[in-house]
Amino acid sequence: MRIVDEVCQERLMEHTTFISKEVRSSGSEEELRAFQYIQQQLESIGLRTELTFQEAYISLPAEAEIQLDGTPVPCITHSMAASTTESGIEGKLITLEESEDWPRLDGKIVLLQGIALPSTVEKVERLGAIGAIFVNGPHTHEMIVSTVWGNPTPDAIYPTIPVLSVNNDSRDFLEQQEGQICWIRSKVDTAWRKIPCLTAELKGTIEPDKFLLFSGHVDSWHYGAMDNATANATMLEVARVLTNHRADLRRSIRFAFWSGHSHGRYAGSAAYCDTHWEDMYDHCFMHVYVDSVGGKGATILAESNCMEETKGMAAEVLAHFSEEKYIGKRFARAGDQSFWGTGVPSLYMGMSEQPLSDEPAAQALFKIFGGENAGGFGWWWHTTEDTIDKIDAAHLTRDCQIYVATIHKACSCPVIPIDQRAAVNQIRKEIENYQKIANGKIDLSVTLNRLSELQLGLEKLYEKIDKKPGKAVSEDVETFNIQIMQLSRLLVPLQYVAGDQFDHDKAIYQAPIPQLAPIHQLAKIEEGTNEYYQWKTHLTRRINHLNHTLRQANRHIATVL
Repeated sequence: MRIVDEVCQERLMEHTTFISKEVRSSGSEEELRAFQYIQQQLESIGLRTELTFQEAYISLPAEAEIQLDGTPVPCITHSMAASTTESGIEGKLITLEESEDWPRLDGKIVLLQGIALPSTVEKVERLGAIGAIFVNGPHTHEMIVSTVWGNPTPDAIYPTIPVLSVNNDSRDFLEQQEGQICWIRSKVDTAWRKIPCLTAELKGTIEPDKFLLFSGHVDSWHYGAMDNATANATMLEVARVLTNHRADLRRSIRFAFWSGHSHGRYAGSAAYCDTHWEDMYDHCFMHVYVDSVGGKGATILAESNCMEETKGMAAEVLAHFSEEKYIGKRFARAGDQSFWGTGVPSLYMGMSEQPLSDEPAAQALFKIFGGENAGGFGWWWHTTEDTIDKIDAAHLTRDCQIYVATIHKACSCPVIPIDQRAAVNQIRKEIENYQKIANGKIDLSVTLNRLSELQLGLEKLYEKIDKKPGKAVSEDVETFNIQIMQLSRLLVPLQYVAGDQFDHDKAIYQAPIPQLAPIHQLAKIEEGTNEYYQWKTHLTRRINHLNHTLRQANRHIATVL
């Protein structure tokens, strides 16, 4: 029997049904009961667990009202939005179309199409709006509208305006009332709360100090059967199946269940990184994430998230489950990806998505999830309708089998399946693109030369290990795995971190090689101006950082060779 055939559909649905029987707000008693159930299941298969608690800044939407000309409009508010007073606020309602050049919005309440995104809230607030109402589509979708990742530091900035959402049933009425006085009231319960974190470890046999982090969140919007009870069930079933094959595992698996995902902008995973930074840096070779698997109609498997260096392994695994060519998607700044600063490569976020269609919900979610042919996790994502009837047991089984196969491969094959050559090739493409955009205003020749040197060195390094016989265990293989991890510590932050490795970048769109993203700005500025020299100075320092990182990588490879 193949290892994936050991995945039990009945167990998956049993776990999903139990976990999704209660609403699991971050820090709530209902959420804790789900954590305790998961802990019991892990211990029943012989794993030692650790359930800890930490302070986190959690925001729970409570009440929302809209009135126009005495007519109430059904609505919701959002996590991390500002509350009004009990008397609410009033302002002239204006409709905003998609544009990069909105006018000043002083004193206005703005009506926008789409799901409430923190970047849009930040923009309209900066332009002077006193409130924002989003028309989500057929259904209102719960969101968190702050860009702050994890717990706040003294310089953290949260929205100071109320943010509400309505569905399409209210759109026509609201648009007809443009220019009229709109009254809104909202209440959001935002405070420091204790939230749980549950971990368990399945030890490897040959390189036990190296581990793969397999994680997902437990907290939910409403009953959260797909988001994220199916993922919790998947983690439990992966743990059960692989525990029966622990002799295969060279390297360890650390299972981590987070709180604070939905209501704290990844507060649980960010806090874990903060308190285990050196452990992650020294020992974690890959982070595999699971979210919103097993949905009805979720037939697209080719567009799950990956890094270039993990894409090859994902493509190899997915080929056994789908005829789609795996294209993968670059990670967005979302989904508990709190470990890029430690230099840990990532693979997967969700697994299966709905096919893209002309349905308004699919179009709205496509704008968030991106990709080519996929339209998100389903119209019920982040709604009251995320219930057990939205789960396809066969799809959940298939998705769980993919995770079993992926994690088994990553932890059992002699050489860690991370292709640093693919990472460097992608970095080079991005640098060449930036060079074209800069159009001579900044010099990236040293960067490109060092990337060429690194490409040659990596080819020699991988050629050296490829010559080792079969699956033979040798000191050379273990040494090579250390080299792969050390290169990740340099290359992952270069590709994905804009600021300090020990902080957490904002939860907003992030360009590839984010430290060089201001090249787009420099390209638009007239040479010789004050602004031009300021941006050029800024970019020169960022390029120094980039070049120094590449020099470290080249020296590291030269030493190994």
